[in-house]
Amino acid sequence: MNTAIQKPVIGIVSPCYNEQEVLPETAAQLNTLLTGLIEQNTVSAESFIVFVDDGSRDKTWEITETLVQQYPLVKGLKLAGNVGHQNALLAGLLTFNNEADALISIDADLQDDINAIPEMIDKFVKGTDVVYGVRRERTTDTAFKRNTALMFYNFAKKMKVNLVHNHADFRLCSKRVIAALSGYTEVNLFLRGIIPSIGYSREMVYYDRLERFAGDSKYPLKKMLSFAWNGITSFSNYPLKLVSIIGFAIFIACIGMSCYAMVSLFAGHTVPGWVSTVLPMYFLGGIQLFCFGIIGEYIGKIYAEVKQRPRYIIDRKVE
Repeated sequence: MNTAIQKPVIGIVSPCYNEQEVLPETAAQLNTLLTGLIEQNTVSAESFIVFVDDGSRDKTWEITETLVQQYPLVKGLKLAGNVGHQNALLAGLLTFNNEADALISIDADLQDDINAIPEMIDKFVKGTDVVYGVRRERTTDTAFKRNTALMFYNFAKKMKVNLVHNHADFRLCSKRVIAALSGYTEVNLFLRGIIPSIGYSREMVYYDRLERFAGDSKYPLKKMLSFAWNGITSFSNYPLKLVSIIGFAIFIACIGMSCYAMVSLFAGHTVPGWVSTVLPMYFLGGIQLFCFGIIGEYIGKIYAEVKQRPRYIIDRKVE
């Protein structure tokens, strides 16, 4: 178990992509929270807030530089290009891990309740290495998003992916957890699955998700589905096993269809050769394309991994 620390240095890491509308308010709220914790002697005065600019195309970085001048607790990290939410978050965690006893990751849209942070820190001080922020319920989501999220978690569980239900990327990780995370070098990054697989002591903090303060969501349906599929295929080879299962099912189905075709032929209820030729051709063709798609997804991941390209490149750092 993590050794208890009475006044830990806490870093709050927030990846940002085109967040110019919400960033000033996010900085103000986080600064007020962290300043209050410092005044209460809950955390060290060396604690800080980091905004990681993930290659934004708006004025996110210009605003970040202004916030660094305005708030002594705020720091900025600019990436050379857009590398995606997970890689941007990883860049912040690995860059600032040596400057803190624990790092808290939170999105910049203020939908994760920052008032859960003191409870996270309290659990860390008592010796917990990982504290997950978990939503109590999904009443703020649309019925479609709520049901698809439930389907994803259930499907991921069946695919043997180790996930925390209703947890996104709002969490506290101790220094040694982030150090262990640095050893995970895969390009297909899915932190929601990697962090639980590291181990160490963990606890949950429950909160109600809020409405987005300003701006638009950076995760439309297409991107959410892609993210979910990446998470499953990055942590489970079960879809490949499905190919064998499907193949066996096709074999059984073909036997049944053959029997049906023979009965229909002798009964004179069908055009000779139609059932036994056309239906199996389309059926098997569709299944083959489906299986090739799954296998191709894994081959694509292998291709991305063997290139060993850097997951992010840091442009500049301001404090």
